[in-house]
Amino acid sequence: MNRRNFLKQSAFTTAGTMLIPHFLKAYEMQALGQPSIASTGKVLVVVQLSGGNDGLNTVVPYRNDIYYQERPTIAIRPEKVLTLNDEIGLHPAMTPLKALYDEGLLTVINNVGYPNPDRSHFRSMDIWQTASDSDKYLRTGWVGRYLDAACSGKEQQPFRTVEVDDTLSLAMKGSNSNGLAVLDPKKLYNQTRGNLVTGLSHSHNQTSEEPESVAYLYKTLAETVSSAAYVYDKSKVYSNTATYPNHELGNRLKTVAQLIQSGVTTSIYYVSISGFDTHINQPGQQERLLGQYAEAVGAFMTDLKATGRQNDVMLMTFSEFGRRVKQNASNGTDHGTANNVFLIGGGLPSGRVLNEAPNLTKLTDGDLTYSVDFRQIYATLLHDYLGADDVAILGRKFDGLKIV
Repeated sequence: MNRRNFLKQSAFTTAGTMLIPHFLKAYEMQALGQPSIASTGKVLVVVQLSGGNDGLNTVVPYRNDIYYQERPTIAIRPEKVLTLNDEIGLHPAMTPLKALYDEGLLTVINNVGYPNPDRSHFRSMDIWQTASDSDKYLRTGWVGRYLDAACSGKEQQPFRTVEVDDTLSLAMKGSNSNGLAVLDPKKLYNQTRGNLVTGLSHSHNQTSEEPESVAYLYKTLAETVSSAAYVYDKSKVYSNTATYPNHELGNRLKTVAQLIQSGVTTSIYYVSISGFDTHINQPGQQERLLGQYAEAVGAFMTDLKATGRQNDVMLMTFSEFGRRVKQNASNGTDHGTANNVFLIGGGLPSGRVLNEAPNLTKLTDGDLTYSVDFRQIYATLLHDYLGADDVAILGRKFDGLKIV
C-alpha cells in the first residue's frame, strides 16, 4: 500500500479500523502498561437523544392549563404522569427513571439552551458538541479538547474518551488527539490485526523528510492500535450482572458498564440514540423511545449499584433542542429551542428538580425561553466533577451550577 492510498483510507482512523506495522510496537507496549495520566476515579457518560426530543412531554408540566390548551391531542394526561413535585412529572414510559429519582439518583435541569438558538438539527448538534456560540464554527469538540488537555505533554491515549459507536462524532475530536470509537472491543482488536498489516509495515520507512500529514496519520494509527489492545485486554475482566434490554441503547450502555467495571481508565463515554424528530404522530414513537431509554438507563444503574459504583459514574442526557409548545396539524411537534437535561448518579445530592419549570406565559417566538446555558453544565462537570480546566476547554468562563 502506498502513502496516497493510505491517506485515502485515513477515514479508518475515525472508526478505529487500523493496522499495525512493526514500528508501532513501542507505542503499543507503552499503552498496555500502566496509564500515565492520573485519574480522579470519576466517570462521565453522555447520552445524546438525537433528533430533538420533546422535553415538554418528557418532563410534563401537568398542572399547567396552557400546556393542555396548546396540545389538545398529544399532551400527557395528569393521571398518567409520574409526578416529581407539585408542578412536573415524567412521561409514563419512564418508570425506571422515576425509580432512580425516588432513590435520590436523578437530577432534572429545566430550560437548558443557548443564546440565539438554531433549529437545524445539524447546526444545533454541532453547537452542543463543540460548545461554541451559535455564530461560531469550531472544528474540535468539547470532549476532544478535554482529551487534549488530559494528554498535554504526555503520550496520547485515545481510550481516555470512548464513543460506543463505529464512527466518531465531532464532540470527540480534539486538536491533537481524538477519542476512540469502539462498538465491540473484540471486533476492534481483531480489525487492528488485519491482513494488510504486512503490506503496510513493509511499505513504510519513516524519514525526516516525511510530510507532516503522513507522520500524523501513522501516529494516530499507533495510538488507536495500542488503545484497541488496551481496551480489549481490560474488557475481559468483568461480565455484566444486570439484565439489559436487547436494543441499541441497551447494548451500548451494557458495553459502557463492562468497560467501567473492568477498570478501563476512560473518563468520558459518549453514546447516542436517534429517532426523536417527531413531526408526525409523536405519541407512539416518543413513548417507545423514552421507554427504551429509561429501561436501558435503569439496567445500567442496577449494574453499577451491584458493585457500589453508582456514585463514581454520572450519566448526562441531552438533546440538541426541544420542540415547539404548540402541537402541529400532524399530531406531532416541530423544532423548538430550550429543553431539559438529566443527571443521574455521580454522588449528587438527593434526587431533585434543580430549577423552575418552563414558563409557558413567557415564550420566545412560540418557544421556551432558556434560563440555563448548556455550557454551564459542561463547565460544572468538567471543573467540579472531573477536575479539569473548564475555562481552557470551553474557551471562557461560564458560571457553574450547584449540582456537584
